[in-house]
Amino acid sequence: MKEKLEAIRSLAERELREAGDRQALENLRIRYLGKKGELTAILKQMGALSAEERPAVGRLANQIRAHIEGELTARAAEIRSMETARRLEKEKIDVTLPGRRHELGHKHPLSIELDEIKEIFVGLGFDIVSGPEVEYDYYNFEALNMPKDHPARDTQDTFYINDNILLRTQTSPVQVRTMEKQKPPIRIISPGRVYRSDAVDATHSPLFHQIEGLVVDKGITFANLKGTLEVIIKRMYGEDSIVRFRPHHFPFTEPSAEVDIQCFNCRGAGCRLCKGEGWIEILGCGMVHPNVLSNCKIDPEVYSGFAFGMGLERLVMRKYNIDDLRLFYENDVRFLKQF
Repeated sequence: MKEKLEAIRSLAERELREAGDRQALENLRIRYLGKKGELTAILKQMGALSAEERPAVGRLANQIRAHIEGELTARAAEIRSMETARRLEKEKIDVTLPGRRHELGHKHPLSIELDEIKEIFVGLGFDIVSGPEVEYDYYNFEALNMPKDHPARDTQDTFYINDNILLRTQTSPVQVRTMEKQKPPIRIISPGRVYRSDAVDATHSPLFHQIEGLVVDKGITFANLKGTLEVIIKRMYGEDSIVRFRPHHFPFTEPSAEVDIQCFNCRGAGCRLCKGEGWIEILGCGMVHPNVLSNCKIDPEVYSGFAFGMGLERLVMRKYNIDDLRLFYENDVRFLKQF
């Protein structure tokens, strides 16, 4: 039995020296010193020894147990030291390296222009209001003099959630909601995202931003509308901006007009951007239709008003000489860094 104990000591010493991590060390502890370990198994056989042999073998077994425990403790300290050294090597920091520069962002060109436009309108006495992008059919069409079967709906084909709820095609519903809650005088703009089922090209997108305005009071005429828009456009683009009003038709205004600015890319000669026309349409406008006023419980015999709507993207394209609307949404840092 003494020979078996010495063999256990030798084997344990060798395997402990080869243990490379804490798990291997724990496995060895269980193997030699656990309840079912090799040393325990030897001790269970001491009952078969004579009374003279038993004390000597017991002392030797205790010595070997103490020796293995000491070797385990020493090897555990060595493994901790090696792990610390490896971690320090892996996580070491070269304090001589220069720091990493953090890039600071800035406003998107659409946000820059929108803030400037808001400032212009606020300076003219307009309030800024907002409304839901998911809208009822009533507010988006019916209250604006476009019943269910009206052909003008075809030009604003949009994304329907159900027969009665859709993604708004314009921010005009905000005007209706405002007129329902507030009696004249009213002077507001309603900027926001709108949605239409348009094919993507240089000047169209299924998602874009609109800024719509509404003025309702006694004695409002088309001359007020024309003068207001000319002042706003010249403040945005300079006194040399060339503006054109064209007769048009909108169900919610009467009379109505389209407002164009001379193409900045070709200066009226005709190019791809303006589709050879020399002009770029930037907004529609007109006098608020009496039916719309009546739908909002405003007497059209007492009050009149004008409304207009402009696409933010086209305004920014005009200001910065951008010839493709898609650049605003492609997140190309080379483009965005210019602003």
